[in-house]
Amino acid sequence: MKSRLRFTLQLRFMMQLGFTLLVCLFMIVPVAMSVMAGLTENYFVGLESGLTLRWVNEVWQLYADTIWLSIKLALACLLITILIGVPAAYGLLRSRRRWANAIEELLLLPVAVPGLATALALLLAYGSYREFRGSWLFILVGHVLFTLPFMVRAVLSVMQTAKLPQLEEAAASLGASFRQRFFGVIIPNCMSGILAGALMVITLSIGEFNITWMLHTPLTKTLPVGLADSYASMRLEIGSAYTLIFLVMVVPLLVAIQWAGRLTEQRR
Repeated sequence: MKSRLRFTLQLRFMMQLGFTLLVCLFMIVPVAMSVMAGLTENYFVGLESGLTLRWVNEVWQLYADTIWLSIKLALACLLITILIGVPAAYGLLRSRRRWANAIEELLLLPVAVPGLATALALLLAYGSYREFRGSWLFILVGHVLFTLPFMVRAVLSVMQTAKLPQLEEAAASLGASFRQRFFGVIIPNCMSGILAGALMVITLSIGEFNITWMLHTPLTKTLPVGLADSYASMRLEIGSAYTLIFLVMVVPLLVAIQWAGRLTEQRR
C-alpha cells in the first residue's frame, strides 16, 4: 500500500514537473530565438552564417538616445514616486478616516485603466502646452501616474506589518520629534518595501509602452518605442538585437525584484 502511494506521488510530481517545463519552454524558446536572431549574420540562413555583434553595434548607433532617455525617465520617475509615495503610504497608515480606504483604492485606477486612455486624458488636459508637450517631462507625468500605485502598495504593506505606530509612539515618548521619528524609525523599518517598490518602478518605467507610444514625439522616443520602430522599419536582425539590449537591462532588475521580495518576507 505504501509503495503504491509513493508511486502515485512520484507520478504526480513528474507530471507537474513536466507540465512546468513545457510552459517554461513555451515562454523561453521564442525569446531565445529572438536573441539568437540578433547575434547571427543572417537569421534566415541561421547559425551557419556565423555569430556577430554587428547588429548590436548598429542598434547602439541608431537608437542609443532612446536607451539613455529611458534610463533618465526611469530614474526621474523613481525619485518622484519615492518623494510622493512614501509620505502617501505613511499618511494612509496613520489615517483612521473612512476616506483613506477610498484614496487607497483610487490609487489603483491608473493600473486598472488602459494606458492609452490615461495618455489620451493627459493629451486632452495638457496637450495644448507645446513646450511641455514636446518635452520628455510630458512622458514622465504618464510614467509617474502609472508607477506610483506600485510604490505606495509596496511601502504600505511593509508599514502595516512592521508595527510602526507602536515604534513611533515609543520614539515619541523618548522625546523624538516628528522629523526624527520619520527618518530614524519609519524610513529604516520600511526600507525593504521602498527597495521593492523602487525596483518595480524602474522596471515598469523602462518597459512601459502604451502610455509612451501616445505621448512621445520623434525627439522623445524611449526604448520600447524604438524597439517597435526597429521591428517595423529595420531588418529583423536589428530588431532582435534591440530586444537583446532590452533584456540585458530588464532581466537583472527582475532578479533584483525577486531578491527584494524575499528580503521583505524575511523582515515580516
